Amino acid sequence: MKLRTFGLTLIGAASLAVLPACTKDEASKPTTPTAPTPTEQGKPTPPEATQAQTPPAPAGKSTIKGVVKFTGTAPAPADIPASADPACEGMAQKEPAVLVKDGKLQNVLVRVKGPVAGAPAAPSTPVVIDQVKCTYLPRVTGAQAGQPIQVKNSDGTLHNVRAMAGTKPIFNLAQPPSMPPVTKPAPSDTELVTLKCDVHPWMRSYIAVSSHPYFATTGEDGSFTLNALPAGTYTLEAWHETFGTKTAEVTVKDGETAEASFEFTGTDKG
Repeated sequence: MKLRTFGLTLIGAASLAVLPACTKDEASKPTTPTAPTPTEQGKPTPPEATQAQTPPAPAGKSTIKGVVKFTGTAPAPADIPASADPACEGMAQKEPAVLVKDGKLQNVLVRVKGPVAGAPAAPSTPVVIDQVKCTYLPRVTGAQAGQPIQVKNSDGTLHNVRAMAGTKPIFNLAQPPSMPPVTKPAPSDTELVTLKCDVHPWMRSYIAVSSHPYFATTGEDGSFTLNALPAGTYTLEAWHETFGTKTAEVTVKDGETAEASFEFTGTDKG
């Protein structure tokens, strides 16, 4: 699989200064969505019809949990240029790509590689990403193909939500503070969606898209848990935006818990 190098190279913000208007060609300029009618406002886009018609499969009873460790010297975080936008006051001054605490690596997306037999259909509950102090939160998350992705603007300023699959544009919408959330289904033809903002070019978020719900993102303690898995042998992928991808094979029995661990180093490249 290919998540930046999402294919065994492993676990890794943008350009432009704040400008009154974007100086891109007409094809790349964000469009301002028409405000929805009262009955449509805030209503998430449903999953694809084929998925909605598929009855949910019985949940598995097995669990895989573990920790992602980091050894060596972490790269020094880049400075984020100061912004004149008052809505950005209080934002981080350092690029948060690599977050290490007590030897544990944060923001690693861990998931089962490939399809899983009997996996349930995509849920209608959206994956929510907010824009707070000119920062996308969370930085890294996962979604099931067809699941709604909802991007909110909690800042009192203009953002534009540019979604990309590699260099391929998915959508690009202006989002003033008065507009409702941007809601789009997670695409089934890409494994990684990158969100950017051309108005505040340091803003970035990553959404790993899977055909199943068996994924998790590590927190400060580097831990992850994959619940409700059917028993079986799986290849796990651990992806980081800077360090690329690592894999591990895990076998879990019905109703039991198996453990897996990953280790990244400062010399790994994504």
